[in-house]
Amino acid sequence: MKDDEPTADDEPTADDQPTADAAPETGQTSVRQFRRFATAVCAVGMLVQLLLTAYYLGMGHRAAPHDLPVGLVAGPDQRESITTMLEEGGAFEVGDYASADVLTTAIRRREVYGGVDVTGDEPVLYVAGAAGTSAASLLRTTYDNVMRQQKEEQVAAMARAGDSVGVTVAQSLIATPKAVDVVPLPADDVNGVSLGFLTQALSLGGTIASMGLGRLIPRTRRSWRRGVAHLATLVLYAVGSAGVVLWSMSWFGVGAGADHLEMLCIFSLISLAVTGSTAGAVALVGAAGALVGAFYFTIGTVISGASILPEFLPAFGRELGEHLPTGAGVQAVRDNLYFPDAPIGGHLTVLVLYAAIGCLIVLITNILPNRTDRTSEVDLGL
Repeated sequence: MKDDEPTADDEPTADDQPTADAAPETGQTSVRQFRRFATAVCAVGMLVQLLLTAYYLGMGHRAAPHDLPVGLVAGPDQRESITTMLEEGGAFEVGDYASADVLTTAIRRREVYGGVDVTGDEPVLYVAGAAGTSAASLLRTTYDNVMRQQKEEQVAAMARAGDSVGVTVAQSLIATPKAVDVVPLPADDVNGVSLGFLTQALSLGGTIASMGLGRLIPRTRRSWRRGVAHLATLVLYAVGSAGVVLWSMSWFGVGAGADHLEMLCIFSLISLAVTGSTAGAVALVGAAGALVGAFYFTIGTVISGASILPEFLPAFGRELGEHLPTGAGVQAVRDNLYFPDAPIGGHLTVLVLYAAIGCLIVLITNILPNRTDRTSEVDLGL
């Protein structure tokens, strides 16, 4: 018998014959898996939308002030009644100041959002539009309402006494209460939204950069050289992104009178805080660490104080926002642009901590020996 001739053992058996329903069963399994996966994706997407919608509306819908710091210049006989009226309901926190000059100095240092001087012949309201349009609008509205109420009571008292309303009193009733904007917004930024846009751009750009580095860096051998290269890339990106932001700001005249070197340093620090902390999370837990950057962009920008002032947020959102890179960055940029007398050391400390801790994690994880058997593709020659 020849070697290539089939034998009885080589003949296909019934078990080896393909069945008619094998392919349909496999196809049905694939369809079921697809349906389960599609259902899960849709459910997760709707759940995320529900949570974000509830969170955003909870923060921004009917935002009310909580202990908004304001100043008062008044005599001993007026101070108690005005303070009681303003602090009723917990909307304002009133501080006493000796004169209008001291009050305006406190406004420029961002110790208070504004205040009123009632020691003169006519009360004067002081606000800072650059500190936040919502606070300035609230102070103007409250001041106008109080002044109108006082004038109405004055007219009612005169009517009860049988006195006629003179021309001077009538003019005072229709006159606009005097208000002074100590630190106004630039003419081309009437809504004060520039800081929010800048923060979003830095957060999104930093997240994308961290995700890209997370895919690029593992292609090199784990060593101190890789750690140094990673940190150098993060620093260079931070400075480059800060330069891009400053350049784009110049197109619209935002920050035209600010010190550009200081702004470059602050923007670089914000970018490094976002990218460094995100890259550190990626180095610890892998690609899922990029969710840290997504959190900065989706949640951090809302509670950063750029569009909704911290005093208009719930207590938890306020505390969290001030201790995130986005919140500390917004306050540092606002102070540097509009309030040069205000101290920004605390905001810079928050940014430095995020940047330093994130970069330290990146460096340590790169120095640690490789615990896998996978080989790297390239070696860094530094």
